[in-house]
Amino acid sequence: MNNGCGSGSESCLSSMEEELHVLAVDDNLIDRKFLERILKISSCKVTTAENGLRALEYLGLGDPQQTNVTKLNVMKVNLIITDYCMPGMTGFELLKKVKQESSNLKEVPVVILSSENIPTRINKCLASGAQMFMQKPLKLSDVEKLKCHLLNCRS
Repeated sequence: MNNGCGSGSESCLSSMEEELHVLAVDDNLIDRKFLERILKISSCKVTTAENGLRALEYLGLGDPQQTNVTKLNVMKVNLIITDYCMPGMTGFELLKKVKQESSNLKEVPVVILSSENIPTRINKCLASGAQMFMQKPLKLSDVEKLKCHLLNCRS
């Protein structure tokens, strides 16, 4: 039975169109550009970051000594989508920082992406507060399901 959130559902798309701002984090330029494109096709506002440290800066959680992002420029995001495997700071480490260090970001859903389907990794991320763990490459239908899921969680 269709719950109104299947592919092509206008009610889910139009309700979140104006408000969904996604921070997309991936060290691979091609993957990052693909993720940005697929999110924009789904009517999301997208900000990209090439690594976990840059994402933390955008979120206002970076090292104040090394960041050029002032508190006034801290981004309000509704969703963080991050690759799991990145040099420097993994997506899992980014997830833990967002969920532990910032009371105002604890409620922001974090989705982890990986090209590897490793159950222990998936369980570790979900147990640490990830909203979802999704396989790469992300498809348009995955983004639509994700948006619908977030809409249902927020209503």
